[in-house]
Amino acid sequence: MQVRQLGTSGPKVSAISLGCMGMSGMYGPADRAESIATIHAALDAGVTLIDTGDFYGMGHNEMLIAEALKGVPRDRYQLSVKFGALRDPAGAWAGYDASPGAVKTWLAYSLNRLGVDHIDIYRPARLDPKVPIEDTVGAISDMIKAGYVRHVGLSEVGSETVRRAATVAPITDLQIEYSLISRGIEDSLLPTLRSLGIAVTAYGVLSRGLLSGRWSKEALQPADWRAHSPRFQAGNVDRNLALVEALRAEAKRHGASVAEIAIAWVLAKGQDIVPVIGARRRDQLKEALKALDIKLGRADLAALERAAPKEAVAGERYNSQGMATLDSERG
Repeated sequence: MQVRQLGTSGPKVSAISLGCMGMSGMYGPADRAESIATIHAALDAGVTLIDTGDFYGMGHNEMLIAEALKGVPRDRYQLSVKFGALRDPAGAWAGYDASPGAVKTWLAYSLNRLGVDHIDIYRPARLDPKVPIEDTVGAISDMIKAGYVRHVGLSEVGSETVRRAATVAPITDLQIEYSLISRGIEDSLLPTLRSLGIAVTAYGVLSRGLLSGRWSKEALQPADWRAHSPRFQAGNVDRNLALVEALRAEAKRHGASVAEIAIAWVLAKGQDIVPVIGARRRDQLKEALKALDIKLGRADLAALERAAPKEAVAGERYNSQGMATLDSERG
């Protein structure tokens, strides 16, 4: 397994991270045994960084990970945990709470559900508009001093927020969507991060399955989060699937699948970028890991970017309510 450094202040991690959100129902039902087997396969392949959120399945995801990691030496893996999203008993989203008191409460719950004595990277899932980022990061810093957290991360925040957060404590990475069809961070946010020595953990590298090369409109079910995603809606999805076919032609030149080439593209965009792969099954994980063997030069990257031009994607990343929570979209 290749290794990358998470920023100037962070740990060394596997070049690919395993994102576990989909194991707790966001994309329809998931198989518990297969999810656990996928986590084990990732560890066996040398994946060290495991990403979750305390609100994925309202705690289900953390308990699933705890079951999978039972008996695994703590130094074999690193846990990245997002916190702050509020949900009601029906699973509906109800805002964010990243106040200092909530930070410590969410952390206590996560430590208990995961069955560990510390979290490697702890991050607010979104900017809480009611709480200065300095207060949120300060509370995480207190937990670092107390030994419960190792590093501070951020998620989906913009350049100004990143700079303010970095005045309080070293920031290891920003977790944000980044893919061949979601390249907004390249304009100003990525240069800001690099000037501050902050890495990127990139989620959505397959754009919720659009860039898997296998997704079809017939697969969409009401319980699937994508049923409400603009990029999967009528009028948008056909245009986006046309981009996939253009990428498929480029992938064939490298003897790769669309998914493999999409992940390889993210890997090639910088040693300070770690793709978070949301594999729910071992076959998905196996395909993702093949991307590590694909070497893309500048001409290859340019060809892929021509096949999927930066502004060609149809639809926003989230619906209007979701977009309103993204400080990253405000600069």
